[in-house]
Amino acid sequence: MSEIEIKVPDIGDFDVVDVIEVLVKPGDVVALEDPLITLESDKATMDIPAPQPGEVVSILVSVGDRVGEGTVIITLRSAADAASTAVSESAPSAPIAVPSASPASATLFEVRVPDIGDFDAVDVIEIIAQAGAAVALEDPLLTLESDKATMDIPAPAAGIVASIDVVVGDKVREGDLIATLTVETENAAQPASPVEVPRAPASIPKSPTRVETPPLPAKSNKAYASPSIRKFARELGVDIALVYGTGNKSRILKTDVQAHVKEVMRGTRGQAAGSFALPAAPTIDFTKFGSVEVTPLNKIRKLTGQNLHRSWITAPHVFQMDEADITELEAFRKSKADEAEQKGAKLTLLTFLVKAVVVALKKFPDFNASLSPDGEALIHKQYFHIGIAVNTENGLMVPVIRDVDNKGLYEIALEVRELSTKARSRKISPAEMQGACFTISSLGGVGGTAFTPIINLPEVGILGISPSAMKPVWRGSEFVPRLMLPFTLSYDHRVIDGVAAAQFTRYLTTVLGDIRHILL
Repeated sequence: MSEIEIKVPDIGDFDVVDVIEVLVKPGDVVALEDPLITLESDKATMDIPAPQPGEVVSILVSVGDRVGEGTVIITLRSAADAASTAVSESAPSAPIAVPSASPASATLFEVRVPDIGDFDAVDVIEIIAQAGAAVALEDPLLTLESDKATMDIPAPAAGIVASIDVVVGDKVREGDLIATLTVETENAAQPASPVEVPRAPASIPKSPTRVETPPLPAKSNKAYASPSIRKFARELGVDIALVYGTGNKSRILKTDVQAHVKEVMRGTRGQAAGSFALPAAPTIDFTKFGSVEVTPLNKIRKLTGQNLHRSWITAPHVFQMDEADITELEAFRKSKADEAEQKGAKLTLLTFLVKAVVVALKKFPDFNASLSPDGEALIHKQYFHIGIAVNTENGLMVPVIRDVDNKGLYEIALEVRELSTKARSRKISPAEMQGACFTISSLGGVGGTAFTPIINLPEVGILGISPSAMKPVWRGSEFVPRLMLPFTLSYDHRVIDGVAAAQFTRYLTTVLGDIRHILL
């Protein structure tokens, strides 16, 4: 009988790291790549995965231990050895029937609608996987929608989609069959209860067995999460910062993410009790007032709405308004227009704004930070990625210009044009819309006098730009015409105080008023 030792891999420049979570116990059966324990340095956390399927024999470390590269943390018995041991222990005197079939026999998994809260039925709005497609564990199969939220239904195991049993527009209820997967028995995800081995001689049935996905449990308490849990949350479209953890030291577990999804589908997540509870929106039959046309929201608008709503109710928004004299900046911009065009770029005011904002972020680093998930610390970023809000036919998108501090004006102008074009043609990738430190939203080409944009969490600020206009400005003895640019800074009051916000906007007016500051 062979047992393998699982050791701590290369952990980089660290001599030792902390064991912060043990995810298995002796006797547990694990699949390939299942997380076993979680380690943490002062820079990151990492899961140690199972190198092969098998049974956990012993755990040689505990939470709080410090381990280094090569330390044995777990011993594992191979899947074949574990199966033979289980049979021999359960029926030592009885002969064991050896199945003639291959160990990797076909198994059908029924994927059913999980607990959807108080809703009798929800809509199927998107089929992601098609019959015959190969899917990995937790790949999304389809998307459901209530009148409160959307949720993806993940694959409970890696395999082939045997059938999708619903179509877009169907209404489904808890327990309804929505898909069937064909998987290899060896690779199949197991239900929550351990597999029992018969105590008497038994033959394996030739027909595939059907296993239902386990129901979603419920619980809650905000905390940290390991990489595997964060991956699971991303695949379900869940913001990990909004999930409460019930694990050791309040870490987020898989069941906590599932419980969060259930509460969101029910519409109870984040609601206060008593007289401060958010009242449900009234249902109104508008047809009694006249004819109507119903146009379903596309996915981009739905996701944008969800993100903005989450930001509005999570971050206490405060707004600081100011205006900058951009007379000289505009004259310089126009003087360089032809040169920029020769380089294939269009030197717009936004180009200068992107560069000027980075200068201000360097002077006020709290604006280039994010609040940690537990609300106990600020995460200061050493990079400067700026998001630019782009209006498209399908809704608002925010491409990200990376490392602005290392790029010149022409390079930024080219990138702004490229990303804006990709966003409007829906050819932009998710990676190109992630990682922003700060966002600029400009309505200068549309009109208006001022607006208050909503912060794009986890950022702590966003700049709203309104159209510039010529105004008389008093210069001590006379009024002179100057081109003034009004703008609004929306900031998260949990991180930024009013004085800091006013200092930030004042400094930004200085930079825009004299573009030589950009070169400093």
